[in-house]
Amino acid sequence: MKKLLLGLVGAVAIALTAHAALEVGTMAPSFEARASLAGEPFDFSLREALDKGPVVVYFYPSAYTQGCNIQAHTFAENMDDFTAAGASVIGVSLDNIERLNDFSADPEYCAGKLAVASDESGAIARSYGLDVRDAREGAKDTRGVEIGHGFTERTTFIVTSDGKIAETIGGISPMENVHNSLAAVQKLN
Repeated sequence: MKKLLLGLVGAVAIALTAHAALEVGTMAPSFEARASLAGEPFDFSLREALDKGPVVVYFYPSAYTQGCNIQAHTFAENMDDFTAAGASVIGVSLDNIERLNDFSADPEYCAGKLAVASDESGAIARSYGLDVRDAREGAKDTRGVEIGHGFTERTTFIVTSDGKIAETIGGISPMENVHNSLAAVQKLN
């Protein structure tokens, strides 16, 4: 009974969290963050990226974890299609920049094609209305390395060049998330 009750409380918390994410039509919070592309750190600015067209801002729990590996790989495989649709993509997690340098260059995941940004404090995720959970003691990534940071929920925002959220995508598998994100930016044209 106790497990059932805890499961129910957890399900309600997840459902409430999903509704807390920013709604379509609202202004996306602008942010700047240290990011990495192909293992090279750089300063990312959402405002500057929007000057070039729509931006897919996707939040994910952690580099080198099962679902996040799939999602990063799928974004990397489809990056030419996002570019053809006039959109750029930035992944955001609570990973530090050193982990992201490795992840962004890893040929199995970001493959040097996908930029990822560090939100170590979780402030960017919270500004988008996302839940940020504390680190799980002893949690390890798929390489066996201790993760050592908190997690945010997997949610993607399609932000138009005027800074408004055109679509929020969450609660689906990592691959579906990428495919729905691509369909959303293609629909903007």
